[in-house]
Amino acid sequence: MVNIIKKNLFLLLILLGVLAFFHKTVLYGLLPIPSDTIVGLYHPYLDMMAKTNPAGVPFRNFLITDPVRQIIPWKELSIDLLSRAQLPLWNPYEMAGKPLLANFQSSPFYPINILLFIRPFYLSWSIFILIQPLLAGVFTFLYLKNLKLDSRACLLGAISFTFGGFSIAWLEWGNIGHTVLWLPLILLSIDKIVSSIEYKVLSIKNVWGFVLLVPMVSSFFAGHIQIFFYGYILSIVYFIFRWLENGRKVPLLVLYLILNTLFIILTSIQWIPTLQFINLSARSQDQNYLDIEGWFIPWQHLIQFLAPDFYGNPSTLNYWGTWNYAEFVGYVGIVSLFFAFCSILSKNKREVVFFIGAVIVSLFLALPTVIAKLPFDLLIPFLSSSQPTRLILVITFSLSILSALGFDYLIVGKRVNKKVIFGIGILFFVLFLMLWFIVLSKIDLKIMAESLMVAKRNLIFPSGIFAIGVILILGIIFVKETMARTLLIFLILALSFYDLFRFGTKFTPFTLQEYFYPQTRVIEFLQKDKDLFRIALTDSRIFPPNFPTHYKIQSIEGYDPLYLLSYAQLIAASERDDHSIHEPFGFNRIITPHNMNSKIIDHLNVKYVLSLSDLESEKLTKVFQEGNTRVYENKKASARAFFVERIIESIDSENTISGMFSQDLSRVAYVEKDEDGNGTFSVGEVLVINYSENKIELETENSGEGFLVLTDSYYPTWRAQIDGRQTTIYKTNHAFRGVIIPSGKHTVIFKNSLF
Repeated sequence: MVNIIKKNLFLLLILLGVLAFFHKTVLYGLLPIPSDTIVGLYHPYLDMMAKTNPAGVPFRNFLITDPVRQIIPWKELSIDLLSRAQLPLWNPYEMAGKPLLANFQSSPFYPINILLFIRPFYLSWSIFILIQPLLAGVFTFLYLKNLKLDSRACLLGAISFTFGGFSIAWLEWGNIGHTVLWLPLILLSIDKIVSSIEYKVLSIKNVWGFVLLVPMVSSFFAGHIQIFFYGYILSIVYFIFRWLENGRKVPLLVLYLILNTLFIILTSIQWIPTLQFINLSARSQDQNYLDIEGWFIPWQHLIQFLAPDFYGNPSTLNYWGTWNYAEFVGYVGIVSLFFAFCSILSKNKREVVFFIGAVIVSLFLALPTVIAKLPFDLLIPFLSSSQPTRLILVITFSLSILSALGFDYLIVGKRVNKKVIFGIGILFFVLFLMLWFIVLSKIDLKIMAESLMVAKRNLIFPSGIFAIGVILILGIIFVKETMARTLLIFLILALSFYDLFRFGTKFTPFTLQEYFYPQTRVIEFLQKDKDLFRIALTDSRIFPPNFPTHYKIQSIEGYDPLYLLSYAQLIAASERDDHSIHEPFGFNRIITPHNMNSKIIDHLNVKYVLSLSDLESEKLTKVFQEGNTRVYENKKASARAFFVERIIESIDSENTISGMFSQDLSRVAYVEKDEDGNGTFSVGEVLVINYSENKIELETENSGEGFLVLTDSYYPTWRAQIDGRQTTIYKTNHAFRGVIIPSGKHTVIFKNSLF
């Protein structure tokens, strides 16, 4: 037992570090989920908790809302469908229905999703989040160990990456952290391939080549395409780098190409639907990204590499920097950053060159430079809609590796170049001196005094850590006694961990279990209604988009980087005074229509409207109230499926939407179809027999040929059958589905398919 502990001591220390970070979960059952934002920001939860929390439920970090507004509902629905032996193809609970599998962030095929089948879901999700830094730390340690670094240096690199700015800022999202944790294992596999390649490409001795597929595929399926793309590009460059320095062996290149081909094939079940969704989405059409403040890392925010909270912190409600704190915090620890500079002295010259190059190139593309803006000016696909600030992933990972290389030089190098190390120390001293001059000087910097006070307070701690670190480093340089030197080394490791532990726990919320999507009377009221209907909201403080997905309540709202262009155009026209479909639509990934007087709202089968104030409308009747949250029933809501008397053929989208606002949509439908002419049809009865995520079953009866309208989003993967025979689904009323039904009684089935 003792030998096992000694052999795996440093891996054990990583585990203990992760458990220490999650001690509130391990010891007290608090969830690493920002559920406090659910009950602290939104109705009807505020109404439910008003008696016990008159001032409202305090929330830790208002910046972290997307995990509960996006990732968790999608993931939960995906796992639910898989547990029912169904592919998670469709989400009917948002935006009148939209793809689920094609939404990359739902990540249904991620191997570690196996943990999410544990119940209750908040427990499995907590384990899912906890295992993320553990694997990241272990994989980073193993990669560095393969570079033949001292285990203590490997530990420093693992600590820096696992608890650094990027990893912590995106920790509770789940998908981003799980995407990036595989990067060090990918690089390790590449190193193993390069060192063991034989001329027989498929030799058993080349097994590491096929091991490489595991982290590559896992990272891809983890659920964040942009982060994967950055890591994948880095790994390709890394392979080329290793291939060039190892004799440019053709079999090695062939093997790598084979592996990447296999990777593309294995992941096609995800990227093919996603590409299809992107082509039909409003992505890049409703936003001029170059006009967004903070789309690139502002030059002044490079300070956060030295002092992460110089501009405040969203968890303490005093952030005064540009836009989004999480996009700019590249902090890996002040001691680790110092050692990253010291890496220029390392014996691993090739690795130093590579990772310094990665830092420089990434900074150049993430900062608002002329070249960084070119992809946006040239409208290069994917790059022109991807936020370059997230290249901070490559920067922080590279700095973490460099920190290990620099620390290794200091603790194992026989002859330490004191002049260079002292020079680096002076550089850091000058940088801190400049920051202190800024916050203490009386020079008019057009910065509010309150902001400068925040900066001054948050500069004290990193300055203190730097000072202590300098003392310990000097001790290592000048102390020759083995035991004392070993103690100093572990004190540096402890100092680095404490620095990042303090930073990480300050930013990261841990919440009570009862805050995880609690049940309220309003929700119970909606769930008791077994009709097929949708809800709409008049206030963004009620039920934020995607929340209804958790409760299996269908809504016309939604929040997603991808959403269907046709639906966005229709809703935008409904919200504006004019009924055109020109851009911009007025949405930034969040569709929240509020014009309840629009006939489109009725057409969307909106039975209930939720409001925080009294509504005056002939068609709305208040039927329930909990606190300030009112529920109104819409008496003019259309059925989900119905027959119309007449169709009008229109391929022109502008004319279609304009016509929809002038016609009675219960009687007339606009249809995109190849056949010439318009038509009149018999009106019959429609009964919804079964409605599930991937299948809708209807029974119809009509005396003559009829045209059936289903106000679920049109999407090409849906198929329709009438009495078991395939029939055509027409794009109807710009965004919905229509089917021609023969006379008589029929069973009509809409079924979703993978492609």
